[in-house]
This record gives sequence, structure tokens and C-alpha cells, in this order.
Amino acid sequence: MRVLVVKTSSMGDVLHTLPALTDAANSLSNIAFDWVVEENFAQIPSWHYAVNKVIPVAIRRWRKSWFAKTTRQERHEFIQTLRQQQYDVIIDAQGLIKSAFFITRKAQGIKHGLDRKSIKEPIASWFYDVKHNVPKQMHAIERIRLLFAQSLQYKLPNSMGDYAIARHFLSSLPSDNQQYLIFLHATTRDEKHWSETAWRKLIELVEPTGLKIKLPWGTPHEQARAIRLAQGYQHVEVLPKCPLSDIATIIAGAKAVVSVDTGLSHLTAALDRPNITLFGKTDPKLIGGYGKNQFSIISNEKSMQTIQAEQVYQQLANFL
Repeated sequence: MRVLVVKTSSMGDVLHTLPALTDAANSLSNIAFDWVVEENFAQIPSWHYAVNKVIPVAIRRWRKSWFAKTTRQERHEFIQTLRQQQYDVIIDAQGLIKSAFFITRKAQGIKHGLDRKSIKEPIASWFYDVKHNVPKQMHAIERIRLLFAQSLQYKLPNSMGDYAIARHFLSSLPSDNQQYLIFLHATTRDEKHWSETAWRKLIELVEPTGLKIKLPWGTPHEQARAIRLAQGYQHVEVLPKCPLSDIATIIAGAKAVVSVDTGLSHLTAALDRPNITLFGKTDPKLIGGYGKNQFSIISNEKSMQTIQAEQVYQQLANFL
């Protein structure tokens, strides 16, 4: 059976789809997936053993110059690639108008997706041949697992979902495996940031353990923050800018991770590493860390600034 998955972004949402593929591969013999995903996240599906082909799409980039000649040519080539295969089932797990209109409706095969009561953008369900009802008050991963089970007609397993990508990185762990922590300090929304003062206090609390701390970053202002956090501490390393696969390898080798709500936090969960995620206004019940040794510290006052470094270290000490 050949199945097309449409789940283009964001990083966390793409990672949330992986356990559903594992369920399907374990339940159905001879199933293989192709996956349409935003070009920036194209590495992620390739880490899963059941993915046959990754089809990158660049809607985010194309929107900046939609009618430019080069953009029109890229869109044409994408559609040609998409239509090369006749699929047994197409599952739109994105549930947005843009994915349904520009991708799902143009693919060849029976199209499955959420019904209008289950989906974020109800108009998107117009483009599906078969519509499924999935309760909204479920964790995002469980919703996708249920959507896949209904679309492919197998019984949803009772066990926790398995991302099945940690094994991809086991053979390439860094030489200082388990001798360091990772602090994921960067996120896109201001209200999800923890203060630099609090981060530096936590860094200070870790120092007597002898463990190193690694700080990844993705943009120049995140790099500047990492440099400020590390200033004056010999046990803190600001990592060079790395491709996502390298970051995944570094995370896979960490003893534990402390993070704000960000895509790399979900990657940590997918790699089965112990992770403490800090939440302010965001409710982690529906989108929080899912998997082994995933812990949330939630502000009672819905503000990241009320979370104390000592509180985080107390939880972190369980892994040290």
C-alpha cells in the first residue's frame, strides 16, 4: 500500500506525525509512505524507517514572490513530482486550507482528512473524499494517530506512540555522550521566553555537578543571547550553527534537556531524551512533550517569569 502524508510544518507538528507512521507500519504489512513537507523540515521524515520518499514543498518561501517566474517554475515542478504516483490513500494531517488546496487536492488518490467539526479551518475539509471525526480535546499526537487509524482502517494501539527515530542517531552519538546537558533557550514568541537572569541562575546551579551545558541557536539574535548566557562560565559551550540532523545527534547524546516551548523541545521528546519544558500561558495538555521522561513545569500565574531556577534544578537533579 502506498500512502501520501501531507504534513508540511511546523517542526513540532511534523514530529507529532511520526508515531502514527509507526502505528501503521506495525499494523499493516507492505505499507510505505511518501511525505510532503516544507523544505526546511525535509530531513525529519527521512529519519523514519517507513518513509519511502520525501517531497519538499516551499509554500512559505513561495509566498514572498508568488508570481515570480522562478517561483512559478518551482510550483510547476512540485506538482509534476506530486502527480507521478497514484496513491492508495492520501492523508492530509495538516488540516489547513493552504495544504488542502495547493497540495492534497492535486495529488492522485482517495483523500482523507478531518471533518469540519474536528479541523482548525473547516473549509479545508471540502477537499477531502473521506472525512473523519477526531475529538479536539486530545493531545495532538493522539489526534493524528487516530486520524491515521481511521483512514487506513486498523485498530489504534493502546500503548504510547513511538516516534521510531532515536535509533537513527544511535550509531553517531558524540564522544562525550551523557556528559552534558542542553538548554534550549530560543523560541519565536516573547511570552514563551524565560528570562536570561533565570537561565544564568540555573547555569550557576549546575556548575558544581561538573556537567557541561551546550547552547544551540538558529538566528543571529538567538546566538547573541546564547553568548550572553555563557559569559563567564567555563562549563557552558555556545554551539556553532548546525544543520538539524547535527542538532538531533547532539540532543540524542545529552544526559538531559531543559527547554522552553519550541520545536527542538519536541525533537528532544522524539529522541527519547529526558526533558523539562517550561510553560507560561501555553497549555501543555494538548501540545506538550509526549514520550518517555517528558516533564512540564507550568507557571500557576501563566507567566514564564514566575518560574524559579531552583524549581527547575530540583526537577533536573533527578537525572543527574
